Amino acid sequence: MSNDIKFDLHTHHERCGHAIGDIEDYVKQAIAYGLQFIGISDHSPYFYSEEEQLFPGIAMGKSQLAEYVIEVLQLKEKYKDQITVLLGMESDFFPQHLELYRKQYSQYPFDYLIGSVHYVNDVNIFKKGRWDDVTEQEQVKVKEEYYHLIEDSAKSGLFQILGHIDAMKGFYPEFTQIQTDVVDRTLQIIGESDVAIEINTSGKTKDCGGWYPANDLLERALFHNVKVTFGSDAHTPQRIADDFDKVRKQLKEIGYKEWAYFVEKKRYMTPL
Repeated sequence: MSNDIKFDLHTHHERCGHAIGDIEDYVKQAIAYGLQFIGISDHSPYFYSEEEQLFPGIAMGKSQLAEYVIEVLQLKEKYKDQITVLLGMESDFFPQHLELYRKQYSQYPFDYLIGSVHYVNDVNIFKKGRWDDVTEQEQVKVKEEYYHLIEDSAKSGLFQILGHIDAMKGFYPEFTQIQTDVVDRTLQIIGESDVAIEINTSGKTKDCGGWYPANDLLERALFHNVKVTFGSDAHTPQRIADDFDKVRKQLKEIGYKEWAYFVEKKRYMTPL
């Protein structure tokens, strides 16, 4: 297989309430950018809530999931001669609701699911101020809890990809300096679970100013034989495949030889 396959598995659109454009806008932009695969992966509904749409500014309502799937499948068919449109979802990982989420997803023909930890101790990881007045000891506990959740998401068998595995640094760059051995153990578990991690280039839009995960984590991930994939986490069509070539170059320098994309939950490795 040629090594010029260009793909982006992490994109959002207006249903989530904080992205611009409809799904077709992203598909058309991906074609214009010369991608072979575009993954549509909007935020999962809050299935566990009694409410139809618990957080309208964060994720689609529960009843919108079926129409989301139908729209992606229609676009997959419409543009099949120009690009492969993949049906994905960025799913929250709540261990206590895992089986409910698994049951919901089993009803639809997803190409892949991205498992993302967005909440630690019931607080959003991106909440500004969550680190105010937190002692060093408490910081370590929060970081370890974050990575325990990522370990559990890797072992759950529900996800093909784990989303932005150091995103807690997004609005708190000092997160990276919190010392704990847990990160290395998490990467080992991800490798053993044979789940891919994404290089998510949206970190550059946050205070931390870099990709998720950082290069030191990617070096350790390679050591633990963790597969990698690419996702821009685009919330505007223009950001599709943002830094794709830079990421490819960086991965080669670290020592990676290939990366992954997914069709019908089957992993395909393509040379960098």
